[in-house]
Amino acid sequence: MKAAIIGTTGYGGGELIRILANHPFFDIHSIHTTRDEKSLSDEYPHLTGIFEKVLTKIDTEKIAEEADVVFLATPSKVSGKLVDSFFREDIKVIDLSGDMRLKEPDSYKAWYGHEPVGDSILAEAVYGLSEWNREEIKSARLLANPGCYPTAALLGLAPLMAEKLVDPGSIIIDAKSGVSGAGRSPSMGTLYAELNENFKIYKVNEHQHIPEIEQQLSLWNGEDVKVTFSTHLIPVTRGIMATMYVKLQEELDTLRLIDLYEETYNGHPFIRVRKNGVFPSVKEVKGSNFCDIGLHADKRTGRVTIVSVIDNLMKGAAGQAVQNANIMYGLEETAGLEMIPLYP
Repeated sequence: MKAAIIGTTGYGGGELIRILANHPFFDIHSIHTTRDEKSLSDEYPHLTGIFEKVLTKIDTEKIAEEADVVFLATPSKVSGKLVDSFFREDIKVIDLSGDMRLKEPDSYKAWYGHEPVGDSILAEAVYGLSEWNREEIKSARLLANPGCYPTAALLGLAPLMAEKLVDPGSIIIDAKSGVSGAGRSPSMGTLYAELNENFKIYKVNEHQHIPEIEQQLSLWNGEDVKVTFSTHLIPVTRGIMATMYVKLQEELDTLRLIDLYEETYNGHPFIRVRKNGVFPSVKEVKGSNFCDIGLHADKRTGRVTIVSVIDNLMKGAAGQAVQNANIMYGLEETAGLEMIPLYP
């Protein structure tokens, strides 16, 4: 099957190339940019002699005519316009931006600061949290790939939320991300001298992933859920750790909760639940599509601490996008994604 990628000059697009170049069923038919046309190896020298293609301008009609699926690794607003162009074409669309994730247009406008895509697009778009929305993903034509922070947080919270074991007013998500999550465009906050040996919070109570997390938690809960969500930058390239604190509705010990998580994620190859007393670190999933989860119930406070780690560019972006493409086409879910994490 022929895949087109739009937005290959960013880190997410670069990861799509790394995965799809060795995928057993998808062939990278074309790669496109909103910038000047040039050789891909001029943009990414590490691909010299390995994957030599030319970044070409975007022609949505031509892409839809020649490709089976298009991955949009473009920023919000840009993706929305492209989705609108592809909407009536015979092509599957997987969007890595946030433009199709929020079902309420007013919420999108408030959090993202510009006009949302049309109602018909939002109505058709499927939220691609792979492990929890597989049946809808199978028949999707438009797929909204989840954000990196929401992926880590939701996968960590889901088993408890699905069983209605959490006090929905108690959820605190304390998340840290490597600097690649800020994108490839330079900014003062991501300069080496600013970030090295530093650790800082940003977008306090204003991060655009808040409504995405609350939207999914509310669906599981059956009524509105509000969370406290804090994001931090740490001086590493890749990785997200989401540490979550929730109040239980009933007393359960750690071993029972681990059993619940293992039962819930049985048959899901990219979720690894740690043993009692063992917690994951971001390096243990680097370069892979795994989400590793550890947890502990504190009888003294009645709260559970959940630690969820992913590679923000893989399970948090390109890896989950390919996982969703596999599901959409009825392929083995792990196709092209069976890489071992890079360690150390």
